[in-house]
Amino acid sequence: MTKDIDTEPHGELAHHKDYEDPPPAPIFDATELRKWSFYRALIAEFVATLLFLYITILTVIGYKSQTDPANGGDACGGVGVLGIAWAFGGMIFVLVYCTAGISGGHINPAVTFGLFLARKVTLVRALLYIVAQVLGAISGVGLVKAFQKGYYNRYKGGANMLADGYSKGTGLGAEIIGTFVLVYTVFSATDPKRNARDSHIPVLAPLPIGFAVFLVHLATIPITGTGINPARSLGAAVIYNNEKAWDDQWIFWVGPFIGAAVAAIYHQYVLRAHAAKALGSFKSSQNL
Repeated sequence: MTKDIDTEPHGELAHHKDYEDPPPAPIFDATELRKWSFYRALIAEFVATLLFLYITILTVIGYKSQTDPANGGDACGGVGVLGIAWAFGGMIFVLVYCTAGISGGHINPAVTFGLFLARKVTLVRALLYIVAQVLGAISGVGLVKAFQKGYYNRYKGGANMLADGYSKGTGLGAEIIGTFVLVYTVFSATDPKRNARDSHIPVLAPLPIGFAVFLVHLATIPITGTGINPARSLGAAVIYNNEKAWDDQWIFWVGPFIGAAVAAIYHQYVLRAHAAKALGSFKSSQNL
């Protein structure tokens, strides 16, 4: 038998890292406003959110049309809830893959908010990203209504609304937890430590992010229609312009922002920074 070798680093080597954390982004950086790359990122966020809403809302309306008995539909026909969840998750996978190198591929104000709290983006970038995402969402849903106005109005425009039988507290909780899952996945998939540690494995960050969106939709479509993206919810509400959609709108902003904040705090200050410091202190005391 071979002798066990102690591979635990000691002394100064214990602090060596095979990865490098990017420096925290400044809270406010006006120089971004003078860079073309910044405006290119805003355009990418606008277009990506437009495409996201266009494809997903069309999928929702198409499913309702295919299963509507009054329209000759079959209750067991269409893509089903599973297909709707795939449409949302699949589009996020595709769009994050396409835009990650340009804007970071946020496509969601809650994601942008979480990354801002973690000092990954500046306040200027966060605010203008959210504006671009909201405008893109409104434009995407507007295209759906322009092309299929009759179907759009008949099937409620894919707007997020609290389902009958659920309390507002239940809906809010579903949005908080669902967004937590998404934003936590974003942090984990883009963690520089993970990228360095698993460099021998082809890691594709958009894939787990898309799967997170897919799984959350499976769980919460029956409750709120699944928001977890304030731009998606607001875009549909603006174009559909229904009283019920507006009454429930606060759920789809408060819930995702709380979920994103909790995910940012959990990942940055429990799993990453503070946990690593505590472990380092423990190892140092063991070597005394």
